[in-house]
Amino acid sequence: MTIAVPARAFDLSSSVWRRHGVALALAVVAILLLFRTDLADLVRLWWTSTTYGHCLFVAPVVAWLVWQRRRELAVLTPVAWWPGLAVVAAGAFAWLLGDAGGVALARHLGLVVMLQGAVASLLGPNVARGLVFPLGYLSFLVPFGQELEPPLQQATVAMVTPLLGLAGLPAVVDGVLIHAGRYWFEVAEACSGSKFVLAMLAFGVLVADTCFWSWRRRAAFLLACVVVPVLANGVRAFATIWAADLTSVEAASGFDHIVYGWVFFALVMAGVLALGWRWFDRAPDDPAFDPARLAEPVRHRVDLLPATLLVVAVAAAAPAWSAAIAGREAPSPARIDLPAVPGWTRAPLSRTAPWRPHYPGADHGLFGRYVDGRGSAVDMAVALYARQGEGRELVAFGVGPLREGDRWVRVSDGPAVAGGSTMRITAPGPDERPVERVVATWYRVGDVTTADPAYAKFETARARLLGTDQRAVALHLSAEGPDARAAIGRFAAALGPIGPAIDRIAYPS
Repeated sequence: MTIAVPARAFDLSSSVWRRHGVALALAVVAILLLFRTDLADLVRLWWTSTTYGHCLFVAPVVAWLVWQRRRELAVLTPVAWWPGLAVVAAGAFAWLLGDAGGVALARHLGLVVMLQGAVASLLGPNVARGLVFPLGYLSFLVPFGQELEPPLQQATVAMVTPLLGLAGLPAVVDGVLIHAGRYWFEVAEACSGSKFVLAMLAFGVLVADTCFWSWRRRAAFLLACVVVPVLANGVRAFATIWAADLTSVEAASGFDHIVYGWVFFALVMAGVLALGWRWFDRAPDDPAFDPARLAEPVRHRVDLLPATLLVVAVAAAAPAWSAAIAGREAPSPARIDLPAVPGWTRAPLSRTAPWRPHYPGADHGLFGRYVDGRGSAVDMAVALYARQGEGRELVAFGVGPLREGDRWVRVSDGPAVAGGSTMRITAPGPDERPVERVVATWYRVGDVTTADPAYAKFETARARLLGTDQRAVALHLSAEGPDARAAIGRFAAALGPIGPAIDRIAYPS
């Protein structure tokens, strides 16, 4: 594909481009300063999380993509365009929703969308269309994909089990735990292959745009970038378990981390690239777009200075509203206590395999054990937040029944008990034999009781956006042993309706 570009297209230093470039730079710096906490959070995730390490390469890749388009862009004339403010406003609203509900993904996505909107507002629709792929690729700056981990864990378990059988090593599966040979293995979130899939997806989208014109070939290549790493991760997990049975867990896991981290991923990436090589239909020097098709008259233009100020003002409206609402904090009670429950008496905490949920920054936290006449024991945990905020969240990663790096491991989810969601967890006991628990969970935000963490997030966001009652409480009932679910059910029945019971504990009159 060949496109004739006029000689003046090689000059991006014209006075018009300089003015609009400076305005865009100032607006971007102002937005990043306004949301510097989120920017720092993003950088920390990119730098410290192995799942999102690929995000560190997104900004340099975007800069390269823009540089590749410099000749075509120079043909276009940047203009300030007020409809681009709608994109900035959409990003600000997404950030506000994320801040209200404690959803980091929405905050981070909102920040990126505001930056994309700044480009559309200060360079105009024609330039934004020429930069549509680099602007879209900025979305990979947002750490996403945690929701992929549970299904990928199950997919890994489903692939590993038959492979172990073929290798003469029969396996017994319990949720994400696999007993094969001499050992128990956990297919943890880190072993689900999500980091591999996300990195391959970012790589695949870049290759699909730069190496293909055909949309069918692009779709096929992207499908391979998702399917191949999932299959490869299943093979890797099988090989690790098989090697552990032949040698030891320590030797196999050490080899796995080195090979998987530095060699295996590179080999699979190279294999997928080689697989698609013969179908590449775009030459390396093909221009990304035809500037003649984009050089159209622009309606709804506006002067550059007011447009720049409006971009910053629209972005700043979100944290301003959040700060105004944050001041409406309900008073927290000076003291709360565990309740008396008919038919149950207080007892010392378990020393067999201690467990306690994790709620950093809670205004109040309670934990105690009850026993009944049958000898059944149930642990009750309560966490109260007068107002939620960053680092003070009812529902978040590493918050709740299991903390990050916990000795307790989630085995599987189970049927509800008394309307509460349940989770089976396990940990090694004093004699290294596994101890199993069932944990039932309820949330109460304002006057709404739910067992669904997503709905609790929604209610939190609604309360903060509207300035209504922001108090939030988590209640957990947990028991060990084979009759754990029955014991929790009896205790919940004695406690009475969960919503009023929570209110009696958290808001004593």
